Amino acid sequence: MSKPTQAQLVVVDDEPSIRDLLVASLHFAGFAVETAASGSEAIQVIERIQPDLIVLDVMLPDIDGFTVTSRIRQEGIEAPVLFLTARDDTQDKVMGLTVGGDDYVTKPFSLEEVVARIKAILRRTREHQEDDPIIRVGDLEINEDSHDVTRAGRPIDLSPTEYKLLRYLMDNEGRVLSKAQILDHVWQYDWGGDAAIVESYISYLRKKVDGITVSDGHGGERKVTPLIETKRGIGYMIRAPRQNASDGGDGD
Repeated sequence: MSKPTQAQLVVVDDEPSIRDLLVASLHFAGFAVETAASGSEAIQVIERIQPDLIVLDVMLPDIDGFTVTSRIRQEGIEAPVLFLTARDDTQDKVMGLTVGGDDYVTKPFSLEEVVARIKAILRRTREHQEDDPIIRVGDLEINEDSHDVTRAGRPIDLSPTEYKLLRYLMDNEGRVLSKAQILDHVWQYDWGGDAAIVESYISYLRKKVDGITVSDGHGGERKVTPLIETKRGIGYMIRAPRQNASDGGDGD
């Protein structure tokens, strides 16, 4: 998996151990990072740095993360905000979206998940800065202008719903998406049935995206390495093959 485009982040958390782990992980992923340990300090740092994205703890010792977000939005700072919260509470999530947040990670979290979500948010919010309309995961490509999809240079014909599902997976490369998240995004809350529709469409995508064959370089053909993975009991994800990896996801 390629490293993300360099971006300036601000990490706000009053727990030094969490702050240090996030900084180390984000530096390794290619980001520039500044930190703050309180809400008031966060506002000062954000105003000075004008970051590309803010990783913001909700529970801070002086003013909470929601208030910080409201204040920077009032000042015209539109940098996306990824909230860190110890509570997986729907009311908190609604509040976060209301004040201008972009996503949530619930503590305890994996550093890999935080990096994946940051990459997904930046990809969504920085499109105006990118001239390249191509989204890539390994040898799979989507052209956002023409809606053409190719794998290893071969065209793939997708229905509008299959395209939307694949785009959602690729926008969140490396992040496991639950069936509920996929239903909400792809079917826009309209689907009244059960989550079996997600399983069906993942199966359709697998046949089209992971079922094609390519030249093996010796006059024969081989199947491409699967990109779509199932995490049993959790959801689905897409990611580029790891070198010499043989630990792909489970089947449907």
